Amino acid sequence: MEVLIITGMSGAGKSQAANALEDMGYYCVDNIPPLIIPSFIELFICKDNGFNKLAIGTDIRGGQLFHDIIEVLDSLKKRKINYNILFLEAADGVLINRYKENRRRHPLSLTENITIEQAVIKERQLLSEIYNRADFIIDTTEFSSAQLKQKITHIFSSDNGGAFEIKCVSFGYKYGAPKDADLVFDVRCLPNPFYVEELKNHTGTENVIQDFVMNSPDSIGLLERVFNLLDFVIPLYVKEGKTQLVIAFGCTGGHHRSVTLAELTNKHLADNNYRSATLHRDINKN
Repeated sequence: MEVLIITGMSGAGKSQAANALEDMGYYCVDNIPPLIIPSFIELFICKDNGFNKLAIGTDIRGGQLFHDIIEVLDSLKKRKINYNILFLEAADGVLINRYKENRRRHPLSLTENITIEQAVIKERQLLSEIYNRADFIIDTTEFSSAQLKQKITHIFSSDNGGAFEIKCVSFGYKYGAPKDADLVFDVRCLPNPFYVEELKNHTGTENVIQDFVMNSPDSIGLLERVFNLLDFVIPLYVKEGKTQLVIAFGCTGGHHRSVTLAELTNKHLADNNYRSATLHRDINKN
């Protein structure tokens, strides 16, 4: 029996994630008070209902009832009920805009008579502990509905076989660091092709940019140390039971240096038989 707890920030796409999971064969139930979750899981396990995958949505819509969530998660461990936590996340400004565009009120705005901005800040504080416990964190800041469904399908498809997955992400610091990153490397110290007129409109996916960035002892030395660190820590993550790792590289705009190092790191990991992919978050931004 696979049990998945879906939670996260209001407006981050939890309902869309549940819909995607339902399409994949999960039995999905939403907005359950945490205290009911253990009994519901045990009932679900006992009944032969044709489902072997259960997804339970629970979040601050439950008001005071949601405050029991950490205690309930601890009790599941004691009962030896295995589960994973999927946490949906997005930048504060994006969450606020989503509520304003849809003319909806945030759950905390309704119960505590505070602004959407105040509600988002408070909700993030309330969810900090469960965020730290999450097995999967998806930042939907830049995602469309279709992209979120694709991400959910990729993570939870049975075709993945539970393999350890690594994502090499490039980003621009001017747009903010990705919240779901496990390891972040600031590569703004490396030679910048942006200041070379014939190179500025190219990206780090191209050899001409990679050659420029890596034509420096500093770049070579940094990348070697990144490889050495990853070669050491990745087996430790696997041993600990972690299922995904997000490695982020940041430069100023997310076009050149960060893309280069993400690409080269991805190649290094693939050469070492890790399941790895790249995501260049800001490569198309001006």
